[in-house]
Amino acid sequence: MNRDELLAELTEDILTYAMHGSFPQGEVAKSIKPKTLDERFEEYELLLDLHFVLQQEVVDFVEALPERLRSIRTETRNVSRTRRGTVDGRINWGATVKQRYSEHPRDRSIFVCDNRSENYDIPENLVLKKLVSVIHRTTREAEEYLRQDYDWVTDTWKENGELIDDLQRVVERNVHIRRIRKPDAYEPTERMLTTAANSRHEIYQDAAKLLRTRRRLFRGESDAIRRLLDETAIAPDDTETLFELFVLFRFVATLEDLRKTRPNFQTIRSGRQEVARFEGETELVLYHDTAGGDQGLNFVAVPDEDKDEKALSRTEQVQLVAQEVAENYFGKKYRNTTGRPDVIVLEIIAGDDDREYLITEVKNSTREKTIRQGIKETLEYIAFLRVNEEFVFGSREDADVRDVDVADIDESYFGDGWNGMLVVQDLDRETSSLDEQGDNEIVILQASELRDNLEPVLLQAVDGLNE
Repeated sequence: MNRDELLAELTEDILTYAMHGSFPQGEVAKSIKPKTLDERFEEYELLLDLHFVLQQEVVDFVEALPERLRSIRTETRNVSRTRRGTVDGRINWGATVKQRYSEHPRDRSIFVCDNRSENYDIPENLVLKKLVSVIHRTTREAEEYLRQDYDWVTDTWKENGELIDDLQRVVERNVHIRRIRKPDAYEPTERMLTTAANSRHEIYQDAAKLLRTRRRLFRGESDAIRRLLDETAIAPDDTETLFELFVLFRFVATLEDLRKTRPNFQTIRSGRQEVARFEGETELVLYHDTAGGDQGLNFVAVPDEDKDEKALSRTEQVQLVAQEVAENYFGKKYRNTTGRPDVIVLEIIAGDDDREYLITEVKNSTREKTIRQGIKETLEYIAFLRVNEEFVFGSREDADVRDVDVADIDESYFGDGWNGMLVVQDLDRETSSLDEQGDNEIVILQASELRDNLEPVLLQAVDGLNE
């Protein structure tokens, strides 16, 4: 599955789930934001606005803004004020007589005076103020990144270091911008945008065009989402996270088809990795990334410190000593795992204590070496999977799976053959089918095989608990 096919699949999935408010948008944002950004940009709307301001059309608009503001439009209007004993402006005799007669009989010191004033709050200016506010707020949030030499930052932001400062001065000091009131939450309306788009002034035409582009992005229109994925949010060579997100969406869609129901989606937040939960007699819980750490799941390979060193395998002793040396050197505690498990974990629950697990590792590669590494990592994740510090599969008292002869390995360390899966990119050579992998400890599927073969794998995992 090449990049274009992957982007097409993801665009469809995001439109189906995230943009309709079902799938947690934070999970999408976390997966597609540049890795250099902090957790603030896991807020989906802020990430979309960052994508928006990175577009060259927005940068061009900001560069031209100080000069264009000199020709900003206003409307002149008459403001009537009632004065006593003084005249301020042109006397409106008709209003004066009416005022004296209705409210101040025989008081000849009352005058109604008309004054001409400039009105800045016209539709075109409200469109302009909204756009400038969005750009200013977003650039302030991302200022420390826009000034750095990151691949995803538009060249103009990097090359013109004063651009953010210029925008700041416009917002804080420009008399025209300051006189325009803050648009209400529902503004600018479509009618206001139409008025601005039909203006003879380019500043208003461009402002309306850019705000409509932003609205298409926030509505999740397919071309806007595709552009988000294809351009600024992901570095050109970083498809690993895209592939992981694609596989995660395949899990959600397949589980929906199996259950004939929508799951309860969870908002992703720091320290919590649950994505979706399908309730029923057999409950299905889907975790992403660090694999359900909030539910006591982990992949700890190093034994407890109080375990007798004579009972440790050679591999365990190397890992334990390495951890102790690092802790002494850096003066801090570490929690060792088999590695950073970029995995998807499906937890299958029947009753209070009866549970089964399917661990899925994702490798966006066709290289044989990488796939072999993925096979090894998947087996390690299964063998070292613990719930509340207890191993899930097999006994770990006597041996380490990486420290014994193949003939002596306890196959129960790896479950029943349906507890582990590796997903890789499409290969251009013949490989074993799903049926031919029936005797293997894990299942390997290629990207294009997920639609047809993920369902039988999930069924086998669920059936394993019911047997």
